[in-house]
Amino acid sequence: MDLSNLKPAKGSVKKKTRIARGEGSGKGGTATRGHKGQKSRSGYSKKIGFEGGQMPLQRRVPKFGFKNRNRVEYKAINLSMLQALADKRNLEAIDVETLVEAGLVSKNAKVKILGNGKLERKLDVTANAFSASARKAIEALKGTATTI
Repeated sequence: MDLSNLKPAKGSVKKKTRIARGEGSGKGGTATRGHKGQKSRSGYSKKIGFEGGQMPLQRRVPKFGFKNRNRVEYKAINLSMLQALADKRNLEAIDVETLVEAGLVSKNAKVKILGNGKLERKLDVTANAFSASARKAIEALKGTATTI
């Protein structure tokens, strides 16, 4: 056997039905579109969400809610995560750049330190925001919590 006599398995390749290519093909005439009417014409397309004249779902369901354009989204980092990072890299100070290098946040993210977990070492933490419990826990170990 060589490359010159390779072919697909018998019955695995079917010919594509060529629609609207004459009466002899069996798919000529109306080309499987039925007789007349809007759907038989070329260029037909119905609107997205059209339900045959019935009031569409996106208009039946009421609008609600409010999106505040000025909302500031923070990436939450817990004290337990800071402790793990400090142990792993033997750090005394942690800032946003350190968290970016560790892959915990993206470079443009605003970081908020939350108080879940325990700290066992003194840390100087710099972030965009702190929860009250996180600030209290950091300062209890004589560390500093600096807001950018």
